[in-house]
Amino acid sequence: MSRVALLSLLLVSLSAQAQKPSDSYLRLTEADGQGVSGRWDVSLQDLDDVLGLDAGGDGAITWGEVLAREADIRSYVLGRLVLGSEGAPCALVSQGGLHIRQHSDGAYAVVDFDARCTGSAARLDVDYTLLFDHDPLHRGIVRVGAREPLIFSVSQHFARVHLRDESPWRTAERMTVEGALHVVTRPDHLLFLFALLLPSVLRRDVDGRWVAVSGFGTALWDVVKVVSAFTVAHALTLVAATLGWASLPPRFVSIAFALGILVAALDNVRPLGWGTRWTVAFVLGLLHGFGFASVLAGMGLSAGSLALALLGFNLGVELGQVAFVAALLPLAFVLRKAPLYRRAVVVGGSVAIALLACLWLAERALGLGVSVT
Repeated sequence: MSRVALLSLLLVSLSAQAQKPSDSYLRLTEADGQGVSGRWDVSLQDLDDVLGLDAGGDGAITWGEVLAREADIRSYVLGRLVLGSEGAPCALVSQGGLHIRQHSDGAYAVVDFDARCTGSAARLDVDYTLLFDHDPLHRGIVRVGAREPLIFSVSQHFARVHLRDESPWRTAERMTVEGALHVVTRPDHLLFLFALLLPSVLRRDVDGRWVAVSGFGTALWDVVKVVSAFTVAHALTLVAATLGWASLPPRFVSIAFALGILVAALDNVRPLGWGTRWTVAFVLGLLHGFGFASVLAGMGLSAGSLALALLGFNLGVELGQVAFVAALLPLAFVLRKAPLYRRAVVVGGSVAIALLACLWLAERALGLGVSVT
């Protein structure tokens, strides 16, 4: 395989991974001593990817197309959830008709059902496997009774829970993990950090050429300034967006973030102006805060739990970034004097990042998702 073909394959693969990870919202409530009622909101985009709802192939899912596949939707969705009580499975029975609910990132099909258990449902076993075989980044946001929401992932799809109460501190702990995972599992976030941190062990001379910095402290301080700009910015907009004080369309945020990655990468190839890297870090932080807010949207957190969840998620993001910097910076410092680092890693790597950002920008600007009409 040629280098061009290999690079193209890599770009397509990473592009597919860079889309916003899908979410579903499942609410389980104790109905009586031996039963649970459920409401499950699943994205029509995800259902279309799996079941092919868009029969017309025009990129717009009609209500008629949804109704025509209602039985398939119910079978697929309810077949990916196993509930149990006292070691015995609960039978899932559909209730009512399918309907549509709008979330911040599009239209969702709502499936209502009852879970009939032979024993007391006060303690419930939940095994969630929706979409994990199709999208390993999918998350199930599950609210059980009066508890704070659980977040299920491909590596953590089972939980044994009580239908009553949960400490807000437990929610904060889960959101800390979620924040760290958000950083280390998102190609666009990692490439953004990569583009900003690659030149941290270098300085441009009067002719605009890269030269190695003299000490590790200089490089570290450069990284601290970049990461701090991003941190302050995303914390501001994450709080504002989650509390409903400000909002931006998800599509605009995704397009702008791809454009910011492109600018950061191009600045490594040819300087675009003094202070561009810090400006890009701050602006991208502001935009990313709106993206982070989607993680908390729709979870129905109480005021006290929301404050701790915000704190936990921000802390998790910083821990993820610190881990990335700790792995990258020492290696970059050791290699900084090698011409191969400056030419192949910094310049060549930045060109590759810019190409990938262009691909993301085109995808997101064209709006390749589906809508309900």
